[in-house]
Amino acid sequence: MAKILLIETATEVCSVAIAVNGAVVALEEAPDSLNHAALLTLQISRCAQQSGLALSELDAVAVSAGPGSYTSLRVGVSVAKGLCYALNKPLIAVDTLLALAMAGKPPVKTDSKGKDGHLFFLPMIDARRNEVWTSIYDHHFRQITPPQPLILENNSFVNFITDFVPLADQDLLVVSGNGMHKVLNVTFFENTVMSAVKKCSAQYLSDIALKMFQNSDFQDIAYFEPLYMKPPNITVSNKSAWHEK
Repeated sequence: MAKILLIETATEVCSVAIAVNGAVVALEEAPDSLNHAALLTLQISRCAQQSGLALSELDAVAVSAGPGSYTSLRVGVSVAKGLCYALNKPLIAVDTLLALAMAGKPPVKTDSKGKDGHLFFLPMIDARRNEVWTSIYDHHFRQITPPQPLILENNSFVNFITDFVPLADQDLLVVSGNGMHKVLNVTFFENTVMSAVKKCSAQYLSDIALKMFQNSDFQDIAYFEPLYMKPPNITVSNKSAWHEK
């Protein structure tokens, strides 16, 4: 049995889960946390208690690899690396956008649109203001575009889609993630569906992490870095310049 610890800190959600053969057996979430560093180790401890598994019994540690918040991604990856070093376990890095896309798949296509067509998935992570981080996936969850920033203004959403996807009348475009609400402020396709999955969660990493574990798709713990997409927004102090005067 594959026992995998799942860590999700790419956004405002701080979330930990433990999955056994892809089935989530423990889950801890703080949906709007502003202090991932203080919560994460406590959540890991609680998940271990819920599952009845000692951390030493885990087979691997999987972490959400971004894109997302620079600070929160660093927290998640640092904790994941620390556990892998301490427990001598492999590190699995799960694409945050792919996890959101797969979680956002509708269980059944009930609308006339999509029945005879294809589903395309557009997960979105809020990047502040009118911007999101996004990528397009086809109905087999194959990546059509690499992760990239997209500013949602006027016709930018439609232009972005048509540049990469020739949507037919019966195709459905499924949008998920905490940036999806921004689509409502711009021009979008009639066959765009807003998923019920609005936030990231560690539980969404389980299926991908299991497949990667089975394929021995592991990261080099020493060199792995998440996809920050943007550098941190650091304000430089003026104190040094003032003292030099």
